Amino acid sequence: MGKSGPNLDDYLKKGMYGVKSIKADERQRFLGTIRERIIIALFKEQIYESGVYPEVEQAMKNHPKARLLLNGKISYEYLSKYMKLANKRNIPFTVVQDLVDDTDIGLVLTYDYAINKEHIFIEKKEKQPKAPPTGNGEGETGIKSFFKKWFK
Repeated sequence: MGKSGPNLDDYLKKGMYGVKSIKADERQRFLGTIRERIIIALFKEQIYESGVYPEVEQAMKNHPKARLLLNGKISYEYLSKYMKLANKRNIPFTVVQDLVDDTDIGLVLTYDYAINKEHIFIEKKEKQPKAPPTGNGEGETGIKSFFKKWFK
């Protein structure tokens, strides 16, 4: 006779150790989902930056059937901009309160099935560096500029 379902041993293990969780480490990091289902992810420090990442907005536009997971350890003050964006795009969102103690992830846009997207992380916003002075007299700074103004 073949095995048709859970046996007494399976029930005992479930009672003693809890329900088996597939890829528990990934679920811990990615706010309850697994890597292969993620469209885009932001780190916690990216959530604290002003404005929203346009890549997240574009991903919501391109994936209207996705859902947004937000790290509940981050203040509403910072999460609200992504909640508003999700509402604007009719993307359901969940603020995850458990599974967030040991994660560096702040936001995940995900499906309920695997898509295996290779690149899910967005590069952190960088401030545009100022161009160095050209040295041609116009726009020069510092001592050289001072002397050129007074000693032509």
